This record gives sequence, structure tokens and C-alpha cells, in this order.
Amino acid sequence: MQENHQKIKLLKLMELLKQETDELHPFSTSEICSRLGAMGISCERRTLAKDIALLNEQGFEVMWCKVGKEKGYYIEDRSFSVPELKILIDAVQAANFITEKKSVELIDKISALGGSHRADILKNNLVCFNTCKHSNEMIYYSVGYLEEAIQQQNKVLFRYFDLDENGEKVYRRDGHRYVVEPVALVFYEDNYYVVVYSAKHDSTANYRVDRMDSVEILCESVSQKALALRNEVAGYTERAFKMYGGQPVDIVIEFDDKLIGVVYDKFGENTKMIRTHEHRCVATVKVQISPTFWGWMFQFGKQMRILSPANLIEEWKNKIRELIGDTFEEETK
Repeated sequence: MQENHQKIKLLKLMELLKQETDELHPFSTSEICSRLGAMGISCERRTLAKDIALLNEQGFEVMWCKVGKEKGYYIEDRSFSVPELKILIDAVQAANFITEKKSVELIDKISALGGSHRADILKNNLVCFNTCKHSNEMIYYSVGYLEEAIQQQNKVLFRYFDLDENGEKVYRRDGHRYVVEPVALVFYEDNYYVVVYSAKHDSTANYRVDRMDSVEILCESVSQKALALRNEVAGYTERAFKMYGGQPVDIVIEFDDKLIGVVYDKFGENTKMIRTHEHRCVATVKVQISPTFWGWMFQFGKQMRILSPANLIEEWKNKIRELIGDTFEEETK
């Protein structure tokens, strides 16, 4: 019994120090004895120093300082620093797919990793900047099932929906379920996607996890093709999410130097650029020609243009003519 009491005492002492103390908030010897006593654990001043020494021998690094006329104890080093926890909290805030309710729960848990005093600091400085949170609370269960299926290398079954003008679910395929081979979960631009492979169509696809429900794991193994795709997820994600659709093509673009950051953001900071004029640069980038690519190009107007290949320049000009023509027809109706 005495041995068990000592084990419990050490556990509660460590829990108290980790959660309630830091370098600015040490606990004095008498305060520790009082707090443990309130938990029903006997702790004497003369034995506390031995308990602290035992914890230090085991690598827990309990620090001490003077608190009045007594020794004060605290734990300085933590798994996460305040800046690290702040980054995690901001990531939760920014993610649209995490519902408002779940965001509050996750932020409380993340804040608690820094101890009670740091948790107060983090939550007092919290700015709620994302008011466009999704409402599908089932996403967390879906993520769990999908991750388990990926680890077990099994297929999954689910229904997929869109939202109508009233925010109501409208199921695709009249509610019939999709059967796919999950490859990876990908976070991109505030949304969570699952990349899947379809053996029937020999192709890949991306589904937003917040638009999925009734997810189930099937007792059917995925194909070797799906397993092989897991080694190519990084490259696939780069193509599929940044410039999806169409065949990959190397193109040369010229742009104003104030768009240098934009080009780096889109194609990576290892993109090679050459300054051709005082305020103009040229870069060769690989894209997949698709509506997404053209939409990205057109937003910059005269600040960006295609220099090669020639067939793509002509396609670019044709799309501009189509756009001008459609606009002119609408204005003259």
C-alpha cells in the first residue's frame, strides 16, 4: 500500500507541476503540500525534496527557485512553446472544414498543452477571424474511417453531396454510394480532401471530406495501383490541386516583378526566374492546361503573358476573344 501511495503521489506531483507551474509561476513547498493534501495525498515538507530529486533522476527536469523563504518548484521545458501552440491554434481557426463547435474544443485542448497559465494567455489573445466554418460535424468520424482504411489498405463506401440554395444536402448519384480506393488525405486551401483511385475508370479523383457522409470501411483490399500512388501523392497533389486537369506542359511566362511572390506561391520557391526588363521577369513552369489554369492567368490581366509554346499563345488569344465577344453580346442585348 505504501509503495502504491508513493507512485500515486509522484504521478500527481508531476501532473500538478506540468499543468500549473512555469518559470513565472513556481509553487512553494507549502503550496505543493497543500494542493496534494486537497487531493487526499499526504505530502510532508521534509520528503518533498526527495520526491523532486527522484523525478529529476528520471529525467523530468523539475527546476527550483526561492519563493520567499521557501524553495519553489516548476517545470520550464514543455513539449510545445507558446509560438508553436499559437500556430496550431491559428491553423484550426483558418480551416473551414473544422466546425465552430469542434474548433472551440480543439483550441481548448491545444491551449492546455502549454499549461494553465499559457492557456490563459493563448485564449485571451485569440482572434476569431474565420466566420465561414462548415457545419458537417460528421467530418471527424469520416476522417477517422478514411485514415483507418488507408492504414488497413481497404476500400471505402460513402455518399457524396452538394448544398442547394437553402443549404440543404443534395446527394449525387441519387444517393447511391461511391466505392473507391483511398490513397491519401490532403489538406489544401482550408479544405480537407481524400485522394482516391478508381480501378473501374483507371483514374484518380478528389473528394472533399466535409461533403461525405455514411463512410464505411469495406473488407476489400485496394489494388496495387492504389498502393503505388501513395508514393506519388506529393507530385500528384501539386498538379491536381494547383493546376488540375489536362496534360502537363512546360510554358514560359513573363510577368511584372510585383508578381514574383505570386509565382513562387503557385509553383514553389525553387522556380528559376530571369529579369528581362527593369520591372519584368520570365520563368519556365510546368502546368496542366485547364479552366483552373486560365482562370489563374486571366486574374492578372496585362501583368502576365505567355511567351511559349506558340499553340498555347494562340489558345490564350482565342479565349480572350471569346470572353470579349460574350461580354459584348451581353451588353448589347
